[in-house]
Amino acid sequence: MKTALRVAALFLAMVPLAQAQPDAPRSTPQPSPVVAQSTPTPSPTPVKAIKPPALRSVIDALSDSDARQALELLRSTYVRSTGLDEAALNRATLQGLLERLGGGAALRPASTGPEADSPFRSEILDEQIGYVRFGSLTQGHLAEFDAALGNFKAKKIEALILDLRATPPNSDFELAAEVVKRLTPKGKMLFAVHRPSVKQERMYTSDRDPAFQGVTVSLVHRETAGAPEVIAAVLRAVDHSLAVGQRTSGQAAEFVELPLRGGKVLRVAVAEVKLPQNFSVFPDGLPPDVPVEFYAREEEEVLKIGLEKGVGGLVYETERARMNEAALVAGTNPEIDAEEAAQKDGDEQEEAPLYDTVLQRAVDLVTTIRIIGGKAP
Repeated sequence: MKTALRVAALFLAMVPLAQAQPDAPRSTPQPSPVVAQSTPTPSPTPVKAIKPPALRSVIDALSDSDARQALELLRSTYVRSTGLDEAALNRATLQGLLERLGGGAALRPASTGPEADSPFRSEILDEQIGYVRFGSLTQGHLAEFDAALGNFKAKKIEALILDLRATPPNSDFELAAEVVKRLTPKGKMLFAVHRPSVKQERMYTSDRDPAFQGVTVSLVHRETAGAPEVIAAVLRAVDHSLAVGQRTSGQAAEFVELPLRGGKVLRVAVAEVKLPQNFSVFPDGLPPDVPVEFYAREEEEVLKIGLEKGVGGLVYETERARMNEAALVAGTNPEIDAEEAAQKDGDEQEEAPLYDTVLQRAVDLVTTIRIIGGKAP
């Protein structure tokens, strides 16, 4: 089954899912101008432009003494010396450090309070696939997760799609470990939180039998951060699960918020999560096994619809009138007839339906795994 999982992921990653893309601007064809014939003039040999290396690479290649000398030369020779006073250098240093540290440090306004709770939802797709949108990482949702897994087991569901796209950033790694324990073998080392300042690690190991032992696929996106991206990363490292979507944010770390006198807050990573074999998704994020691009505004809409109405309608296309052999023999066209009937009834033409392309891809993946594993639906 694990081999089938990898083969299916490779297959789906090679076959892109058709999805709506914004129309590229189209230029109106212009008539070719009529020009007088003349003897062509030989064109000069084009000079190939040399792309300068990235500034960071150039700076990193400098020795410490060269870096200090360059800075001193700037301060003594630059035409606008006031732009290189101590205040400007402090700001430039801070800006450069924050850019280099990526998700490891950030300046932000003071916290305005806890974020709104993101609801939990579970359902069964096509009587074969369990779907769980975890929502906020809370003890209450963990209890709902237990109930959903119990329902899946009772109905002999053998595939689970764990949607982490609606799970807000969180640093509760205790709860993250509890989620993973329900899906991984007992006795497995899950991850450790490494804090260099105290030279120790807090280890998390699965100490219970799993509540679900089928195929697991995680849905992630660019905003998946902290504990939720740890869940997806550990499932892949320990249970050979697959991640579908976009690369996560790379904030699998513990942060402290240090207030500045002016009201802003400096958020700094003080410990990072290390997976088995010392693998880390901080600060580069977790790359998906099956990448699927999805516009943020459309993803927000499908997550809202899925919460209110269920996700089935976002995966499977609804039946509509189609051309068939009988209609061809009869000389009719069901598609045109249906459209004319709708216009006659005064119905407005419906907009193109919205689908969750990331979830569709995950369903395709699970279906492929079932076929390769000899359990075709």
